[in-house]
Amino acid sequence: MADINFAKAEVTAAAGDARPVDDAAPAGGGPPLRWDIIELLFFAYRDFVGEADHVLEAFGFGRAHHRVVHFVHRYPGLTVADLLGVLRITKQSLGRVLKQLLEEGYIVQRAGDQDRRQRLLFATAKGETLIAKLAGLQTDRITRAMRGLSASDAAAVSQFLRGMIDREESDKVLESLLDHHRPETRDQ
Repeated sequence: MADINFAKAEVTAAAGDARPVDDAAPAGGGPPLRWDIIELLFFAYRDFVGEADHVLEAFGFGRAHHRVVHFVHRYPGLTVADLLGVLRITKQSLGRVLKQLLEEGYIVQRAGDQDRRQRLLFATAKGETLIAKLAGLQTDRITRAMRGLSASDAAAVSQFLRGMIDREESDKVLESLLDHHRPETRDQ
């Protein structure tokens, strides 16, 4: 069956037809596939990070740099171990990005008060300026997208996004974020 679907897609692509293949139901049965939401998420993510990507390119940075500076700024004193848990990347990948951000003065690292082996991370003024610019671009996009939504619509968007997060391997930052944004604990 996979060969038939592949051949069908190949013929469609060869003909220059840009229409999607109609395969709403999964091969093994079950609920219809949510191509509409899947594709909207792809495009929303592309555009959500796109403007920030252009700013980051000017500094020789990528999305990993953005995420590191973002979480270090938002959670001052975050440990390297906690940052690894948040980003779910390898120590080697984080090490390369963190080294560059430290060397270029976007982040500083300090020893912990109780445990001197702990490496606590803090954004510098330079890092805060960069993250404010990036967050400003993304906030503008969010504001435009949510313009005209009622408070309950906005709450539904937030509920949907929280529902998309895998909580099986939760970390301290995610727990803090989810606790802070629960409707019953959020400041109105």
